[in-house]
Amino acid sequence: MSAPRRAQKAMSREARLMYAEIQQGVRHLEKSIAEIQLSLRKAERKLEADARARIRALRKDARTHLSVLKAKRREAAGTLKHVSTAASGSWADIKRTVDSVLVDARATATAAIKRFRSVLGG
Repeated sequence: MSAPRRAQKAMSREARLMYAEIQQGVRHLEKSIAEIQLSLRKAERKLEADARARIRALRKDARTHLSVLKAKRREAAGTLKHVSTAASGSWADIKRTVDSVLVDARATATAAIKRFRSVLGG
């Protein structure tokens, strides 16, 4: 006979009932622990899926902003070429024209950077 069995036989009826009650409590505790671990794994998977979706959205948004900025860069370069060949006069006019395009591009870039930093918590 095993030691727990011998100990249980030596106990009074009341002690055995208490022992059984404690064992049942331990089993319930084990089930609760298993449920918590399962719930935690589910929550982790959901958080990871949400994070991946958010990253995809941010990448898409970044690509959109980059394409806008590249278009503005091409526009500024094209304007510079067009104006410099056509202008026989003032470089100040050329600079003002290109500066206005660049200011717009910088504002777009700054807005994009602020948005990404706010999303990243920085």
